[in-house]
Amino acid sequence: MAAFRPAAERERLADAALFARGIGGAESNVACALAAAGHRAAWVSRVGADAFGDHLVAAIAAYGVDVSAVRRDPARPTGVYFRTAGERSVGLPAPPPTAGRTPPSEALSEVLYYRAGSAASAMSPALVSRTTVWSGRVLHLTGITAALSAGCLALLRALTEHRPGRPLVSFDVNYRVALWRNAPDGPAVLASLARRSDLVFVGEDEAEAAWGLHGPAAIRAALPEPRILVVKQGAAGATAYVRDIRDMRDVRADAVLSVPAPSVDVVAPVGAGDAFAAGFLSGTLRGLGIEQCLRHGHLMAAAALTAPGDLAAPPRREHADRLAALAPAAWGRLRLGPGWTEHEAEPTTAPTAEPEPVTAPGEPAPAPASAKERTP
Repeated sequence: MAAFRPAAERERLADAALFARGIGGAESNVACALAAAGHRAAWVSRVGADAFGDHLVAAIAAYGVDVSAVRRDPARPTGVYFRTAGERSVGLPAPPPTAGRTPPSEALSEVLYYRAGSAASAMSPALVSRTTVWSGRVLHLTGITAALSAGCLALLRALTEHRPGRPLVSFDVNYRVALWRNAPDGPAVLASLARRSDLVFVGEDEAEAAWGLHGPAAIRAALPEPRILVVKQGAAGATAYVRDIRDMRDVRADAVLSVPAPSVDVVAPVGAGDAFAAGFLSGTLRGLGIEQCLRHGHLMAAAALTAPGDLAAPPRREHADRLAALAPAAWGRLRLGPGWTEHEAEPTTAPTAEPEPVTAPGEPAPAPASAKERTP
């Protein structure tokens, strides 16, 4: 999607006269982050044969993402959305003020989707090649695509079928109330797709909003099928449940690992979930252990939180590896601020550099590694 946010900080959509244009979309965000981190990534989608489609394809390709499977639709437009810097993860109304004040990240929490009838909403099993999408080591999907149309939902169901040749299927629940407002079965649909996947990401707040579940243990009890379940817990960190492949039917065979998130000086609370998924998948593709995957997820999320816009330059791999290898006590003291990805900062301090403005993506990606991911 083409994404627009007010050019002025802390401005309501109704008051904004100027908007900064960028790219949006959970799957393309993950693909861009993986490509920028040195992996081979492909994005499979449909965009309109219009100027916004031109911008999206060019901007995503500039990150090093393979866009050869993106199709242009002459009859439908490219989707767009407008949001403020305070967009909340599940799109619920902001909570009531505490002691007369609303937290800054919640005070301007607006998002407007214009995706009905878009080119992407026309995707279906008949228009997307399973062979193409299954050609990578990892296939990353999200619940946002499932919400776009009946055809998109049918596509995700086809891609998550257990058939020979299926790659590791990663699924980010990405529950958005606004997208499921006219589909009361949305939460059940998302749970069904999660159960068909190998690796699932879900926010603790999403699980509560969608399914009324409280806490990682309750979420795992409701989703016992995925081999790996990662419950994102915001600033508190993340908890991973990993099933012993020798006994996939017994939840008692789970290994459970929680990793706290580093302290972050937040610039914009947008895009952290996609960045976390990209960091975790990067670790998975590199064959790292679960704790290292979780730490790399936190570091990639911190990069997104300390820069404006949905996408941010990830830390250099050597820098991220050094931080991810910190002893538990040093990791617990880690504090990251704007500009930290560009500086070899001491673990206990945040760099003082001002964040670089992000107006449109286009940084050259590092040389590709041997892994390959596909994200419709």
